[in-house]
Amino acid sequence: MPAVAVPPAGRDAPRVEEVSLGDIAAALAARRATAEGVTRAYLARIAAMDRQGPALHSVIATNPDAIAQARASDARRRAGTPLGPLDGVPILVKDNIETRDPMPTTAGSLALKDNLTGRDAPVIARLRAAGAVILGKTNLSEWANIRSSASMSGWSAIGGLVRNPYALDRSACGSSSGTGAAIAASFAAAGIGTETDGSVVCPSSMNGLVGLKPTVGMVSRTHIVPISHSQDTAGPMGRSVADVAMLFSAMVGSDPADPATSGADAQRRDYAAGLRADALAGRRIGVIRPPAMRPALAARYDAALAALKRAGAVLVDVTPPKAEGIAAAEFDVLKMELKSDLAAYLASTPATVATRSLADVIAFNTAHAAQEMPFFGQEVFEAAQATGGVDDPGYRAARATSLRLAGAEGIDAMLAAAEATLLVAPSYGMAWLSDPVYGDQFQGPSASELPAIAGYPHLTVPMGLAAGLPVGLSFIGPAWSDGAVLAAGYAYEQASHARVAPRYPPTVAGTAGGEGGSTSRR
Repeated sequence: MPAVAVPPAGRDAPRVEEVSLGDIAAALAARRATAEGVTRAYLARIAAMDRQGPALHSVIATNPDAIAQARASDARRRAGTPLGPLDGVPILVKDNIETRDPMPTTAGSLALKDNLTGRDAPVIARLRAAGAVILGKTNLSEWANIRSSASMSGWSAIGGLVRNPYALDRSACGSSSGTGAAIAASFAAAGIGTETDGSVVCPSSMNGLVGLKPTVGMVSRTHIVPISHSQDTAGPMGRSVADVAMLFSAMVGSDPADPATSGADAQRRDYAAGLRADALAGRRIGVIRPPAMRPALAARYDAALAALKRAGAVLVDVTPPKAEGIAAAEFDVLKMELKSDLAAYLASTPATVATRSLADVIAFNTAHAAQEMPFFGQEVFEAAQATGGVDDPGYRAARATSLRLAGAEGIDAMLAAAEATLLVAPSYGMAWLSDPVYGDQFQGPSASELPAIAGYPHLTVPMGLAAGLPVGLSFIGPAWSDGAVLAAGYAYEQASHARVAPRYPPTVAGTAGGEGGSTSRR
């Protein structure tokens, strides 16, 4: 596991634990703190807690250029030319997203350990143009959790196993597990994850965070290690809705290299400016009530629904569609797109990267099985390789089926039936024990599938602790309603104040056992 290089913070380092992005930005703007001081404080905290102390293993590498970036920000402020509210604010980035800093983009795999591209993904270029300090890269479920259906979320050959700050023996969920654990532990002001199906909202829910999976097309995917161009997106993760909205505002924008984003420039705005505590007054909300929830989760959901009512929402129960065949159709799409999309990405990497196709990655893993496959295999990779990629005869039909069941006959139908503009549901159940033998054992409901397939926005906001573990409330809307889900989530957050900070216990009792089967969160 790479060492984390940390300059000393100094005796006068500012406090960063549980300090919001907004408060850090305000302190920098008022010159009550310097970007260099804040950056050193975060680096010191990572050194003390990510490899030592609770040893979360959430950060793969810190940026050797972070202090220089912070000093440049301080110089701009002294000159009266700050780039905006994010100038000087340290941000962590999932290690499947390229940055031009001297850190490889590995997706957690030894096959990409030399993937130093020297280029920014457009989403990172936007953050850099806003003055954000790229603090480092976060650990993840290797290859964004697509390699095996028996995977252990949060494990990668490069970074080891991410640990959940709320119970160190429990999953931080995948694949943005490192971002989830790191931001929960206040290793940066906020962070960037990616999602194909669940990998922003699941680690956010299970690490007591707010996480936004945006409408697909709001944020560029160029220079992000891909799974699926139909479903992939980067998304912001933070400790409050306002923090997520601030970060998201800097991420949105069109990219000529990503046709899905052609309409994104029209969606650019300050998403934090419009947040109001009364945003739910009179708003009709469709309520999904999953069957057989554990009592602790059901109690938190009931409390969340009561908070929505106090905030003025009109709640209308909805019945989710059966959507028979949706999971199989989605899986077919992901396998076919993975084969084609990953080959296209690998073709753009430096000559130092020897793997140029999915077949090459499979061969690499086989040749390095002791390091790459000590716990689980690569049967999903092998199944994807057996397809014809996006030229497979079944590809278009599978995508049409999954999109119809998730969108027109799924979310759209539920919204219409309730005459509502948004849906709410429990995001997930509680975090399960990390298990190298049996892999992920997802407990309880999952709200991610339909919005992930449809490409619709999905926000999770903390509901508090259930049996000592964080759980989240999901807000789901139609395409391009990202501002509406953020506004609703903020109003709920202000009515509930449900988030609880982590305390890093080694374990928590009373949440083992099943409430549903195992599935991957990509």
